[in-house]
Amino acid sequence: MKYFCFLMAALLGPLPWAAAQTPTAAPLQQTLRAGRDRHRFLLIGAPSADNPDFKRQQALLAPAAAELQARDMQAVSVLYDQLSPADRQLAQRLGLRPPAFGVVLVGKDGGAKRSSATPLTPDDLFGTVDKMPMRRQEMRQRGQ
Repeated sequence: MKYFCFLMAALLGPLPWAAAQTPTAAPLQQTLRAGRDRHRFLLIGAPSADNPDFKRQQALLAPAAAELQARDMQAVSVLYDQLSPADRQLAQRLGLRPPAFGVVLVGKDGGAKRSSATPLTPDDLFGTVDKMPMRRQEMRQRGQ
């Protein structure tokens, strides 16, 4: 059973709602590179998982798992004390400001599209994504 769960996780990748609840196991740079052109990422940065804004952002995203998945989005916990020096620099280049809480939306092209020093509501986040030309094209192709 343990092997099956590992295999399914390897095949399916992180689930949108699970990714927001645990720190990324892979280095940040590797995670972003592997998902480029396929996923949008919501980087949720905090000094620790006990940070109140970090917990609030998780709570806001939890009921929006289907909407995250529909937009090819993955939430990634970025806990600063667990980052390598290279990943810390990448996080800062994208707009996170350790040690402060922050949220950065990274587009499929790998560029930062929006950042905030406070938790984002799903409506606010999805409003940003749904205005993107690539997302509009995806909606047309999917008949939405």
